[in-house]
Amino acid sequence: MNIEDLKSRVKSGGYKITPQRKAILTVLLEHRGCFISVEKICEETRKIHPEINITTVYRNLDIFENLHIVHKIFIDEGVSRYDIISVDAHHHHIICKGCGKTEVIEFCPLGDLVGLAEEKKFTLTGHKIELYGFCDKCKKKNDGAGK
Repeated sequence: MNIEDLKSRVKSGGYKITPQRKAILTVLLEHRGCFISVEKICEETRKIHPEINITTVYRNLDIFENLHIVHKIFIDEGVSRYDIISVDAHHHHIICKGCGKTEVIEFCPLGDLVGLAEEKKFTLTGHKIELYGFCDKCKKKNDGAGK
């Protein structure tokens, strides 16, 4: 996926490609594979488009989420983080709580729970699994901090 693919998805969703949107998409592409905070997105976007404010970043991230361009997750006390959706098929994530590095789980381990939901007379409309921990780099950094 590249910037032209993303711009095309935004246009097909009925939105214009503004300089702010292009800058935000560029930052997200540069950090692909790593969930990053809105503050970090705003900080990096200001390097491209200095006048952008955090409200504009939030508003555009909401648009991108609705267009299925980004995943939104919550790590540690409701802090939102975002990453470009790089796998269109149903999948889940393993996410580093230190740096936000993300690995995709390309299969869905919920088969038994779907059956359980049906037994309980629920019709599932969706789900997501996010596993949290520390990547090797962050674990080593944290292990070394106490020495």
